[in-house]
Amino acid sequence: MPIPATQIAGLANGVNGSKSVKRSSSNLKKLFTKALRSTGVKSIFKSKAKPKLPADVVRRVRLLLEAVDSLDDNVDPKRFDKMQELDTLLHEMKSILYGSNECEPAVEACAQLTQEFFRDNTLRLIIVCLPKLNLEARKDATRIVANLQRQPVNSRLIASDYLEANTDLMDHLVSGYDDPSLALHYGAMLRECIRHQVVARYVLKSEHMKKFFDHMQIPEFDVAADATATFKELMTRHKSTVAEFLFENYDWFFPEFNAKLLESANYITRRQAIKLLGDILLDRSNSAVMTRYVSSKDNLRILMNLLREASKNIQLDAFHVFKLFVANRNKPSDIINIIVANRSKLLRFFASFRIDKEHCLFAEDEQFEADKAQVVKEIAELEAKGPLFSGELHKFPGTPTASGELYKSPTGLSRQLI
Repeated sequence: MPIPATQIAGLANGVNGSKSVKRSSSNLKKLFTKALRSTGVKSIFKSKAKPKLPADVVRRVRLLLEAVDSLDDNVDPKRFDKMQELDTLLHEMKSILYGSNECEPAVEACAQLTQEFFRDNTLRLIIVCLPKLNLEARKDATRIVANLQRQPVNSRLIASDYLEANTDLMDHLVSGYDDPSLALHYGAMLRECIRHQVVARYVLKSEHMKKFFDHMQIPEFDVAADATATFKELMTRHKSTVAEFLFENYDWFFPEFNAKLLESANYITRRQAIKLLGDILLDRSNSAVMTRYVSSKDNLRILMNLLREASKNIQLDAFHVFKLFVANRNKPSDIINIIVANRSKLLRFFASFRIDKEHCLFAEDEQFEADKAQVVKEIAELEAKGPLFSGELHKFPGTPTASGELYKSPTGLSRQLI
């Protein structure tokens, strides 16, 4: 019996449909396989690599730094094939110590990293290899070294113990001021190391202290400012150590301080120096040194010259030191005679001497006025001891003019204390 045409057509459609489904299934399989092979999908299914432990990171950094250190000086460090890995690991170390935007640093991880870091010479290698690192790696290394000075391990700062046994590293850091490209990195490391009293004592007793007076006058402003910040840290952080240093080194330290800083031709240098001098002399730990300083007529000459500066900031800081000369109960006769000989001009000067109230607190203004009143009273009541030889005495400047100049006549500018 013949098959109807409609049935034959239906069978044909069924066969074609089955073939179409098979082809579609085959195409889907190919597409799925291709998708699995793509990088993006691979990363979804691929298991994440196990993160390195902090100690492992330090050990790997140490190995790479040793390799960098072994490079000849004439070899470009950029050609070192592991430099990229070193950069990445230094950044990872910094992230462990400082944390990230998503999480705070883990105390245990920081302790592990710190312990491994100071177990061997990783710090020495970082300092020595710093010139061979790129700028970003130098920044990371600087922050790592700075942070590790404050990291406790079992409630102890083991960085202090390491540095006590390796004080020669401070020689390297201070010498960094000779290279402007490294000065700011080494300077930041040095200031953090000075947090440890044993390190500060080493630097204070070394020949490096004399070099600071030159470092603070380097033409590159940022380098000079950094050296000044380090010098201030040395002279103010550890009170007993500083007092001991000043007592033992008074004879060379203050003549250098006066000549190279207080009498510098650079305004910024003078301003920073007079502020620091006040901080030093007004600290109770340095009372013996202060008494000696304010007994010198050479020092008084410098302070009276600073009082005549056009800068109100320098004048105010100079006043805080000058008042110590006046307040000294055991003033030498030459100090008394200098003040008495200049009494009338001093009193006129202080009568119009004011601080800028817009930039000070009320309490500061009150204290200043009280100090000034006491200084004026002391000066007014002083009596000369022996004859006054005007030829030996500096005539204190007249009262300030509207323009801010302290001298009424140009001839007064050339007068000096002897």
